[in-house]
Amino acid sequence: MQPQEQINELKNLVQNLLDEATRQGATAAEAGLSQENGLSVSVRLGDVETIEHHCDQGLGITVYFGQRKGSASTTDLSPEAIKETVSAACSIARYTSEDEYAGLPDKALLQTQFPDLDVYHPWQLSAEQAIALAIECEDAARGYHPEISNSEGASVNTHQGIRVLGNTLGFLQGYASTRHSLSCSVLAQRGDSMQRDYWYTVARNASLLESAVSVGTKAGERTVRRLGARSLSTRQCPVLYSAEIATSLLGSFIGSISGGNLYRKSSFLLDALGAPIFPDFVHIHEQPYLPGALGSAAYDGEGVATQARDLVSGGVLQGYVLGTYSARKLGLQSTGNSGGVHNLTITPGGHDFNAMLKQLGTGLLVTELMGQGVNMVTGDYSRGAAGFWVENGVIQYPVEEITIAGNLKDMFKQIVAIGNDVDYRGNIRTGSILLEKMSVAGE
Repeated sequence: MQPQEQINELKNLVQNLLDEATRQGATAAEAGLSQENGLSVSVRLGDVETIEHHCDQGLGITVYFGQRKGSASTTDLSPEAIKETVSAACSIARYTSEDEYAGLPDKALLQTQFPDLDVYHPWQLSAEQAIALAIECEDAARGYHPEISNSEGASVNTHQGIRVLGNTLGFLQGYASTRHSLSCSVLAQRGDSMQRDYWYTVARNASLLESAVSVGTKAGERTVRRLGARSLSTRQCPVLYSAEIATSLLGSFIGSISGGNLYRKSSFLLDALGAPIFPDFVHIHEQPYLPGALGSAAYDGEGVATQARDLVSGGVLQGYVLGTYSARKLGLQSTGNSGGVHNLTITPGGHDFNAMLKQLGTGLLVTELMGQGVNMVTGDYSRGAAGFWVENGVIQYPVEEITIAGNLKDMFKQIVAIGNDVDYRGNIRTGSILLEKMSVAGE
């Protein structure tokens, strides 16, 4: 069956669900349905460890009796199960207390335009082909250097799915999407020093994945270069976050301007709208309509239209990240972010990674973070880290067993430069980020 035929079939199911909710007395309802399938293969030391074929489906419905809300879900799509699921949601709604902010999104905000975002590229990959790819990837990593002593394996994943969303305001839409990945992790040993590292590639379209050899070679290279790591004495110094780690800084920023944290008054950026929180060269924006990108979507988890918009312009906070409920709690309007942001992008500067190292001069390059030491209420930041000590723009030696600390308010304002070595492998797109100084605690 072609994807559009499947989507139409699932749309009918969702419509039946909504009709059943209305029959059972609900004043409003929304429902989501997904069908997904895929293949996952992992190998280790040249042998197959797992072969998994995934095939999942599920639906969820939320009903409203005035301002009272109830939700239920099932993986059984038979007419009887659908009826029972709706009944369960209605029973819950009848006994919950009223919430003045509960309800469907404003009809005027629902998406009415549905462009093709080029997110569906099925990969006709057999288990045998996937195994061969994973082995090729792991062999490249294990053969990179004699000090590669062991392997945590390589894996190949391919996934495709269809999601349909509908509500009693007349919104009923679905789309098909794919996501494919290849990853590898190995260990290296030199004397008493043992290290592990990894690399991965991910894309909607398998033709855009890095080659198996490239992924394996990078995993091997990253692992060997960590051998002989040492700690540092406690100091303050400039810190350069590598691109794949810099995404976590932007993730903390998004958390601080998200509706849930704002209406609970548990954000260090409370009431910061219109205030300068970054240097004036920083531009952070959403790009939900990028063709083929991992975070592209025409509408959010409630059917509200997504929008290309600035979150930070000239260093000034321009907007929050809100779904319908949190927006109402704050007396604002949904920004189409139920479920998160869409291709969040920080505009890169003109320097590649090597030029960023030169700008760092003497300081710390961070390539790995550990722990969850971020306090959203105060902005206090303290995380375990590993990476490299850099002098005069040249990497000198690997470092580990250190802690980097600061306050996110200060850290955001102390951004000196953003590299053009952008990591496109996720929903947050950023190059490496250089901070003027942080506290480094070691020996």
